[in-house]
Amino acid sequence: MSTFSRSLFATAAGLALFGLSACGGTSTGGGPSVQPPAPGAALQSFDPCTFFTPEELTSFGVGTTSQDFTQVSFQPGCEWEGEKLSIGLQKNAKDTVQSLGQGGGFDKFEPTNIAGREAAEIIVGGGTDQGVCNYAVSAGGGFVMYQLSGFMRDSVPDPCGELEKVVNQTASRLPQ
Repeated sequence: MSTFSRSLFATAAGLALFGLSACGGTSTGGGPSVQPPAPGAALQSFDPCTFFTPEELTSFGVGTTSQDFTQVSFQPGCEWEGEKLSIGLQKNAKDTVQSLGQGGGFDKFEPTNIAGREAAEIIVGGGTDQGVCNYAVSAGGGFVMYQLSGFMRDSVPDPCGELEKVVNQTASRLPQ
């Protein structure tokens, strides 16, 4: 079930983000154009694989050893597995929470605010009642995607509620 959930998320995320592109700066006068910082520049040095402390990971019910969780090249990350669930964390310096929501293909895309940041609770298309939940949280000009996947559809009774606890506990440390 976990592999299916991750594949479902990767497919939906890839489709939702496919074709989105950053807009280049333009000049309105005769002088040189002023280029804003590249989208996601603050995320370049952020390492999702070392973000959580070992104590946090243990409290989430997962182990402290990460595994690669990069399913699309522009959204690298890691995941940690426990007995009943896995927690994933990925960064996306290319897009924003808002642009992600414009892609569609979700059973649920509910904008919210976490730690003073734009965020969204997300269930990918076909993911309702499958034991998975995602949160996208604005960070460093892009966003960080948190994911909880229960290994069985009922192994985590409230995946979004459990993931929200993780996000609320850690999002304030994400890059600005």
